[in-house]
Amino acid sequence: MSSAAQPDRGSRKSEIGVVTSDKTAKTRRVEIERLVSHPKYGKFQRRRSVAIAHDEEQISHAGDLVEIVETRPISKTKHWRVVRVIRTSASSSDQADT
Repeated sequence: MSSAAQPDRGSRKSEIGVVTSDKTAKTRRVEIERLVSHPKYGKFQRRRSVAIAHDEEQISHAGDLVEIVETRPISKTKHWRVVRVIRTSASSSDQADT
């Protein structure tokens, strides 16, 4: 199918974050960290957002760096989907060896 045949779905937000929990089936908790400048003093502060993402193939694990994209509501809290694993954590590769 060509891209011209598909309807335009609009621009979807894409974020990169770290998986902090993979305890539930097909669901990942992803923390997105960013730096924000203090309005008065200008010092950069770390802020984080938490996104609950759908991972159909269960390819990501805790500690992995993943890319997530905004999608239709899948459940009450899930509005994001895992697109790809950018970097796997050292601990998840150790678990695969055992």
